[in-house]
Amino acid sequence: MIEYENLGKVNRPFFEEYKKDFAETLEKGWYILGSKVQKFEEEFGSYIGTKYCTGVASGLDALLLSLKALNPEKGSEIITPSNTYIATILSIVQAGLKPVLVEPEIRSYNVDPARIEEKITSRTKALMIVHLYGRPCDMDPIMEICRKHNLVLIEDCAQSHGARYKGKLTGTFGEFGAFSFYPTKNLGALGDAGAVTTNSEEYNTAIRRLRNYGSDIKYYNEIAGYNSRLDEVQAGFLSIKLKKLDEINAHKRMLADIYLKELKSDFIKPLKDDDHFDVYHVFNIRHEKRDKLKEYLLKNEIKTDIHYPVPPHKQKAMKGIITENSFPISEEIHKTTLSLPISYFHKEDDIQKVISVLNKF
Repeated sequence: MIEYENLGKVNRPFFEEYKKDFAETLEKGWYILGSKVQKFEEEFGSYIGTKYCTGVASGLDALLLSLKALNPEKGSEIITPSNTYIATILSIVQAGLKPVLVEPEIRSYNVDPARIEEKITSRTKALMIVHLYGRPCDMDPIMEICRKHNLVLIEDCAQSHGARYKGKLTGTFGEFGAFSFYPTKNLGALGDAGAVTTNSEEYNTAIRRLRNYGSDIKYYNEIAGYNSRLDEVQAGFLSIKLKKLDEINAHKRMLADIYLKELKSDFIKPLKDDDHFDVYHVFNIRHEKRDKLKEYLLKNEIKTDIHYPVPPHKQKAMKGIITENSFPISEEIHKTTLSLPISYFHKEDDIQKVISVLNKF
């Protein structure tokens, strides 16, 4: 059986360092917002290339706290893609704001810049873009729209650690870069974890207060904040894995190249071009008989996944929140997309076997 993912195998090369680091943390007895969190914040901020980085509890919290730091009026509108994972939209809703969905480009799966301006109103305060599957959005037109309409840009970088647009890393374009370190990410922890990157001292100060009950000094609370803190154990693990992030990305890009070159044209494959340095958190193909294809692969001992089976506007949780119900491009993507094995533990032979089976479908 070729597994879609196996986090034990992914993390096995790091086990010995993890054990040593965990033992150090255990003995030290400081488990929340200590020296290892500070160390990882400095290292990840340096890697991304922003002045500030603040560790938080999850990728969802990274988005939510970014919106709370921005502090727009209740009910303000935030534009975001119609085919994103629901966490993006939940952050907007939980911040007391209104999500306004924009269709993606059918081939890149990222928000279509040509469709953004028609959704901008006097109540629009920010664009929350998503670098989906590890492919950067088309940032030149997006940045121009933000300048033209004086909008704040929040980047959902949950799937794009190390991805670049024209040589510039995701997480450095907007006022906020929100990262998830969920275990399956290219830079994954062994539990929930996240971070916010920014070049604004004001926003960074707000994020750091918000994550810790609204407090700068223990027991003194400046604002009504949250409990959203990256813990020392996960920060230690992330510092270890960060040293190998470029290697992890390079490995996944190598596997993706095999798929791109050898999969037959029956399958709609991800775009590839010089402007976009894709890190392939997910390698998705599309096919009109997706469900039969998934079943066929499983019968041939190949596991796959679907990112994502239900578009946000069709989720029960969004009833009464997302009132527009016509997103045909998003629905087409969700109906036909299939994610193939492309993990750090997969070998070239695994991918060749997947391709051999796929090309017989």
